[in-house]
Amino acid sequence: MDHQPKFFENLSGTGKAIGVLTSGGDAQGMNAAVRAVVRMGIYVKAKVYFVYEGYQGMVDGGDNIVEVSWESVSSILQVGGTVIGSARCKSFRTREGRLQAAYNLVQRGITNLCVIGGDGSLTGANLFREEWSGLLEELAQKGKIDEEAVKKYAYLNIVGMVGSIDNDFCGTDMTIGTDSALHRIIEVVDAIMTTAQSHQRTFVLEVMGRHCGYLALVSALACGADWVFIPEYPPEEGWEDSMCVKLSENRARKKRLNIIIVAEGAIDCHNKPITSEKVKDLVVQRLGFDTRVTILGHVQRGGTPSAFDRILASRMGVEAVLALLEATPATPACVVSLSGNQAVRLPLMECVQMTQEVQKAMDEGRFVEAVRLRGRSFENNLNTYKLLSHKKPDAELPKTNFNVAVLNVGAPAAGMNAAVRAAVRVGITEGHKMFAVIDGFEGFARGKIKEISWGDVGGWTGQGGSILGTKRTLPAKYLEKIADQMRTNNINALMVIGGFEAYLGLLELSAAREKYDEFCVPMVMVPATVSNNVPGSDFSIGADTALNTITDTCDRIKQSASGTKRRVFIIETMGGYCGYLANMGALAAGADAAYIFEEQFDIRELQANVEHLTEKMKTSIQRGLVLRNENCNENYTTDFIYQLYSEEGKGVFDCRKNVLGHMQQGGAPSPFDRNFGTKIAAKAMQWISKKLKETYRKEEGKVFANTDDSVCLLGMRRRNLVFQPVAELKNETDFVHRIPKEQWWLKLRPLMKILAKYKTSYDVSDSGQLEHVAVRSPKEAETGAI
Repeated sequence: MDHQPKFFENLSGTGKAIGVLTSGGDAQGMNAAVRAVVRMGIYVKAKVYFVYEGYQGMVDGGDNIVEVSWESVSSILQVGGTVIGSARCKSFRTREGRLQAAYNLVQRGITNLCVIGGDGSLTGANLFREEWSGLLEELAQKGKIDEEAVKKYAYLNIVGMVGSIDNDFCGTDMTIGTDSALHRIIEVVDAIMTTAQSHQRTFVLEVMGRHCGYLALVSALACGADWVFIPEYPPEEGWEDSMCVKLSENRARKKRLNIIIVAEGAIDCHNKPITSEKVKDLVVQRLGFDTRVTILGHVQRGGTPSAFDRILASRMGVEAVLALLEATPATPACVVSLSGNQAVRLPLMECVQMTQEVQKAMDEGRFVEAVRLRGRSFENNLNTYKLLSHKKPDAELPKTNFNVAVLNVGAPAAGMNAAVRAAVRVGITEGHKMFAVIDGFEGFARGKIKEISWGDVGGWTGQGGSILGTKRTLPAKYLEKIADQMRTNNINALMVIGGFEAYLGLLELSAAREKYDEFCVPMVMVPATVSNNVPGSDFSIGADTALNTITDTCDRIKQSASGTKRRVFIIETMGGYCGYLANMGALAAGADAAYIFEEQFDIRELQANVEHLTEKMKTSIQRGLVLRNENCNENYTTDFIYQLYSEEGKGVFDCRKNVLGHMQQGGAPSPFDRNFGTKIAAKAMQWISKKLKETYRKEEGKVFANTDDSVCLLGMRRRNLVFQPVAELKNETDFVHRIPKEQWWLKLRPLMKILAKYKTSYDVSDSGQLEHVAVRSPKEAETGAI
């Protein structure tokens, strides 16, 4: 992609008016999207209007459609729901209603609409757009508007963003609100687990999802539930027996609790509903287990949005404004969405049609098709869940006679245990003997290695830190001893879960292959570090949990600052030299600035930031938030910046500082980290099995792998999971500062500055292409998707 960067400075919104509305069911993160649309709109000099109460407000007009300013959207980023209200609207479904709505918009010159809602809301918006010119003609005939207005406002542009906790919209990996809803579910499951553990109980949890099982499936994956019922994949005939057998087997294995998750729209293969009560009665009648039902209901829609949802919604909001500025009468209404890690635009009606196709497939009993239409992420979740939840009887398992060791290296990161669990269980399913190494390479050298079974890793997904123990020690000084241990235990493959040290460790082990044959085995690394500084992967396990910790803390600090007024907080985040946490934390918490190592700054920039805050204190928003990465500059320390701000802000604002420290490494893993860790480790294990088959030498009766492609790092790259030889990643690495030379998230840096009211240039070359919704063939489904 060597094309010239395209900057949006040449896209001006002067003379344009944008209306923003939220419609349908509310979802956490809608406010972040509203805030981004308003601020980006004002930034490009367009007028922006709130349409209160969804389409109802558009039909009613009057005070429901109001021009807004920069400050109108202050302090809403961390608020759940939608501050501009949402309502179901019958009148907009009639032509009279839409006629009235068109009149209200034309009165204010609004011809650009940004609609945040579900598929119903977006379909309505598209119909409105198609009828627009006819509606204006009719208004002119009735004498309500003149011919001049008909010409001037001849066409309506529509851009949609999907706000729905169900994640039921095809074409987009994650809809706004889904991640936050998972946070609510997982918080409840974690809490229930402790009480169920005490009483040896079975819990049946009902989660939202009338037509889509995403929430049920991912929460089952994230908490290691015993059984899950979803509408897209009904259980086979006789499921009652198999479920009861499974539950009693688990009890026999000393498991003190059972968790069953039911989507509210769950059905059996005859399209008959399966309710949580029905499941409970079944367990009680057949097994006599003490069973309780918990229906989560609207808790899932509530609460503050997660860091992921805030960043997703902010990116989408900015993208939506760009799409509106670039729209012509010929461009179809589009949806801005996320694919992997990239913002994309998709034709709205293609997405809606595909979403309706899924429902149709389910109604007609074509369930395999329904799962495929849901998209690769859904399909992957389902396959991984099936792989990890049911252990086949030993007699049915293949026997490969290979021994595979798993270890954690580096600092602890939330989600490591979920990855170990997935690796162990997939390894056992593939027929290998699994070994756990305690305390990283140091423990390996000391012979702290033991066989680990399926049951040993039960309940690990929700545990923070590293149960196996982890150390930063590199293997170079223990090569001889580690080789001995590999030989003694006959280890045929290694899986290393960790951060930058894990990457360095694999480089050292592969360099030692010349001297030690023991290291001529397949080795794979799964990135797990809060710093997110491993080359070859856009995300690493643990970074999302750390980001949520930072965001929660910033929310509290902002609240305290708005109480005292005129206060600026300087917050120091972890990350080594990598500015990911500081930059993304700033975006998610709505900070005024973030100092990072990757973007050098000098005293002039610090001065400009102080002046910017001084100006801000004159408005109604009398608080400031500044994030600083721990190693962004050796001389401009947190203390220095704190003292500089305190001195320069005298009489205008006072300062406080806060070093977040190790709380960023702790805590229960977020749903994203549990899910990501589980899926990426399962995939890594399957790669190991494939490599073991390829490198096994029958005549010598041993595994021998010494090519570069037998030591890989599995990373998330843009839209896919990719295996990359560690040797090839050397050129992409800045070893002195322990960061990748190129980092995708630096592209989001201007976003944070724009939303904090700084003038900046924003490279939009990546956006702007309208893509089509693709349904992949079953073969494609196996490659790379997460």
